[in-house]
Amino acid sequence: MFAEALSNFPLWTSLVAISLAQFLKVPWNYTITRKWDWNWLVNTGGMPSGHTSAVTSLATSVGLTSGWDSSPFAISTIVAIIVMYDAAGVRRHAGMQAQVLNQLVEDFSVLLNELRHFKGNPSAETRVKLKEILGHQPIEVFTGAWFGIIIALLMYWLWY
Repeated sequence: MFAEALSNFPLWTSLVAISLAQFLKVPWNYTITRKWDWNWLVNTGGMPSGHTSAVTSLATSVGLTSGWDSSPFAISTIVAIIVMYDAAGVRRHAGMQAQVLNQLVEDFSVLLNELRHFKGNPSAETRVKLKEILGHQPIEVFTGAWFGIIIALLMYWLWY
């Protein structure tokens, strides 16, 4: 069973694609912020979409190995479409809602502190902020999709 998993081309292609995509987020974000943030290795959101890279490389590798007219290719393609839609749609909007909620909590905290005549913001340390970067911009999903396809094609060329 373990030996079979080691020779599973679609599995390894997807794992390589998501790992490389997550790794690329670190230097990409360095070019934007000029700070090395290694948390991007595990963060959701950002450029390129790791989830999209994984599912498009999976669908491409299944198509290459099982055939473009196979049921496994159809299944993996539909799963890829759902994941990409979720990344650019539902998760992105949840992140936007988190930004609004965080701002409301911040504004309410400031108001309470002003009403109590506090000089600082002592409750800021205990307040939990919602994660705001959950989903992706459409360009991040698009880039992740092409990245996954390219990884699958390169690995197919190296594997076979």
